[in-house]
Amino acid sequence: MSTTNHEFDEYLKNHTTPVGEVLEELTRHTYLTTYNPRMISGPVQGKFIEMLCQMISPNRVLEIGTFTGYSTICIARALPDGRYIDTIEVNDELQDNIEYYLNKAGVLSKVNLLIGNALEIIPTLHHKYDLIYIDGEKKEYPQYLSLCLEKLNNSGFLIADNVLWNGKVFDPSCNDEQTNAIRQFNKMVQENDYLENVLLPIRDGMMIVRKKI
Repeated sequence: MSTTNHEFDEYLKNHTTPVGEVLEELTRHTYLTTYNPRMISGPVQGKFIEMLCQMISPNRVLEIGTFTGYSTICIARALPDGRYIDTIEVNDELQDNIEYYLNKAGVLSKVNLLIGNALEIIPTLHHKYDLIYIDGEKKEYPQYLSLCLEKLNNSGFLIADNVLWNGKVFDPSCNDEQTNAIRQFNKMVQENDYLENVLLPIRDGMMIVRKKI
């Protein structure tokens, strides 16, 4: 008996600690009001990010690509009081809803929401980070990496989402701008002697990177 992707996803979800009512409501709202709701992290990936954050125990986190705030809430929940996440979202039309759900989740005080282009904002940040989560514009992934490594503490972690890009990265017939940028990002990580990394087939691929020095 073969298993469908839906059955597989449901099994994973049903054997993962539930994310709670606020994120379920946020998911419904995202699917009703946004053009590409599948960009939301979802319960399995969200819980995975939350638990990684709990294990790393960062003092400060940088997130590139807030979207509607799902992963932001997951990360902020894992942060003790007095620790913060800076999150960058390019779409200013999402700001009110992001702040509404951050407040409803009880994590608004831990989150510094920055609206604008990440490539312009990152160089202006004065903090160093123990954890950076990249889930922004795919064509900008190589630039994100170069900028973020300067902001990442030694022994800090970087997590990048969508690094398999629906399998396009290993399909030689796919050569669009986004696919080639993600290929370049993956290659840059792999060839950097100061980094160690693992690529996991979670949803659309997650790369976990550690800066050794």
